Amino acid sequence: MSRTLSSLLLTLTLMAWCGVKAQVEQITYSEPEREDGRRTNFEIIGKLNGNYLVFKNNNSNNAVSIYDSNMRLQQRVPLTFMPDKYINVDFIAYPEFCYLVYEYQHRGIVHCTAVKLNSQGQKVGEPVELDTTQISFAANNKIYTTVVSEDKQRIMIFKINSKNPRNFLFTTFLFDADLKRLDRHRLYLPMEERNDLFTDFQLDNEGELVFGRYMRSGSNDYITKVSLVTKDPTADTFSIKDIGSGDRILDEIKIKVDNNNKRYILSGFYYKQRRGNIEGLYSVVWDKATNARTDEKVTVFTEELRAQAKSSDANLRMAFNDFFIKHVIIKRDGGYLLVTESLYTTSRGNMFNRWDYMYNPAFGPGGFYSPYYYSPYYNPWSRNYGNYATRFHAENIMVLSFDATDNLQWSAIIPKSQFDDETENLISHELINTGGELHFLFNVYERRNMLLNDQSISPEGRVTRYPTLKNLDRGYDFMPRYGKQVSSWEAIIPCLYRNYLCFAKVEF
Repeated sequence: MSRTLSSLLLTLTLMAWCGVKAQVEQITYSEPEREDGRRTNFEIIGKLNGNYLVFKNNNSNNAVSIYDSNMRLQQRVPLTFMPDKYINVDFIAYPEFCYLVYEYQHRGIVHCTAVKLNSQGQKVGEPVELDTTQISFAANNKIYTTVVSEDKQRIMIFKINSKNPRNFLFTTFLFDADLKRLDRHRLYLPMEERNDLFTDFQLDNEGELVFGRYMRSGSNDYITKVSLVTKDPTADTFSIKDIGSGDRILDEIKIKVDNNNKRYILSGFYYKQRRGNIEGLYSVVWDKATNARTDEKVTVFTEELRAQAKSSDANLRMAFNDFFIKHVIIKRDGGYLLVTESLYTTSRGNMFNRWDYMYNPAFGPGGFYSPYYYSPYYNPWSRNYGNYATRFHAENIMVLSFDATDNLQWSAIIPKSQFDDETENLISHELINTGGELHFLFNVYERRNMLLNDQSISPEGRVTRYPTLKNLDRGYDFMPRYGKQVSSWEAIIPCLYRNYLCFAKVEF
């Protein structure tokens, strides 16, 4: 398995699954930096030429911290070319360099700019302006969205003008890996209903944009209509195909590109009636070559599967009601894995349920957006739950494996029970693919201490619980949900030490 970052996207193709086991061998911590605390915004960029790069923002100070293989700080490079206040940043990492795409507003114009950084955090050449947008208000949410193909040879920047709620205007910019612009298009997408929303956006290796458009009946209610929307790299119009779902009522929709087999996979839980229990999984396979649906499958969750998934005090029929699809993992043979996790909240004074706590990375025109431009992505850091005392829960992880014909091969459960008050930072998990196993890193309480645990699933669905990790120093609280795999055997996970932000390198 290649150790370059281009092979480590969270599509996590399983062609390298060979049955070789690996477990955490070492954890190496960085020293806390005085400037970094709980309020520091950060982004783990990746591993570049043996260095580990992390972007950090403290108020108006933007910098990249460079760590060596022992997580010792080599230098902290100020990004003086960036404005004091930015709207959004995105990073596209390659083995030897990365692109920083940043968005900021100057007077009445929003700028989308990119700059190349080397493995020392130094800019290579001058920043390049990709696009500008004139607006008449102060932008708080980002306007531009960046999507990257699995092989990182195609990059797309796009924006959506929603001034006409019935006809959204998309402006797309397609670039190659050298950031050379290949195409620019302005396309209209009819929005049939006020409650039309979008799934996450993806870009395949040929530069085709793909996403789903769906309609919810009411506020945060069920999906009643789904369309697959694609844009060929050179096309100046969208291709819109109705997916349909029969008499099933769908929940969240996840879409995934299968570059090996040139297909798109759409999956979502379904119900038989409004506000009912999750009955099973509905999935559609769309063939790119024929532009047609090649497979439609309904997987009904059996009593045995429900018994596996449910928490100790849950009703069997309600076993999947708090589960959300977190990852869709493509296998080389055309099959795929679904990684789901039980997530919910409880609160004094107000009760939250599935429809308030959707773990969907997309939101649509009914959500938080400017009057004219909006980004389709939802930032979990910005969620506002009011003045209630909210407790966040993250419980069992269920993995479902499907073959190339969409039949369920096996299921596996990783039992856990996590909660935290007022924050989600320390709960949920990080998924690491080491080639022979999928590893799930998450915190558990043991003797009043929060310890990072490692459990894995083999290609046959066998679960292994590894011993307590070595070198777990006291005082470090891991935030695995914000970690990132940076090579085939390493991950960087942020953690807190005495209210200071630092980072741990986990090696398998």
